[in-house]
Amino acid sequence: MYLTAEIKKSMFKEHGGSEKNTGTSEGQIAIFTHRINFLTKHLQENPKDLSTKRSLVNLVGKRKSLLEYLKAKDIAAYRALIKKLEIRR
Repeated sequence: MYLTAEIKKSMFKEHGGSEKNTGTSEGQIAIFTHRINFLTKHLQENPKDLSTKRSLVNLVGKRKSLLEYLKAKDIAAYRALIKKLEIRR
C-alpha cells in the first residue's frame, strides 16, 4: 500500500503539529498532495483508468478548497505550505 499508517503519522507530525492532530488543514493538504502525486503517476501508466481519473479530479477539488480556506485564514502558513509541498499556484 502506498499510504501506510506510518507515512500518515509522519506527515501529520510534520505538517499538523502532532501525529494525532489529523484535522489540521495543513495535514489534510499534505495527505491530499501525496495521494494526488501517486494517482498522477498511476494515470501516466494507465491512461484509460477513468475511475482513477475521476478520483483525482475530486481530490484536486478538495485540496483547492482547503487551500482557499487556509489562504483566507492564515496567509503566511499558506505560503509556507505551498513552498514546502512544491504546489504550483
